[in-house]
Amino acid sequence: MAFIRTILKQDLAYKLFPQSSNINAAMQLMRKEIKLSPELNNKLNLLSRNKRAHYYTHKELEIILEHFCISQEEFEML
Repeated sequence: MAFIRTILKQDLAYKLFPQSSNINAAMQLMRKEIKLSPELNNKLNLLSRNKRAHYYTHKELEIILEHFCISQEEFEML
């Protein structure tokens, strides 16, 4: 199964960290998680064309969800 769309980074952060008080806090948690995981960071660096983009591509999304052990079906329910 493959994702066929991109997702805004802030939307993904808020889905992964719903306990956060706001979007900025969720974004900080997501950036921290990516920075502290060398394996995830390396995989994303290999795929990323534009680090300053406001979205993740479907391939980047698959890698992030794999890191968090979330399936596509579980993600769609978030």
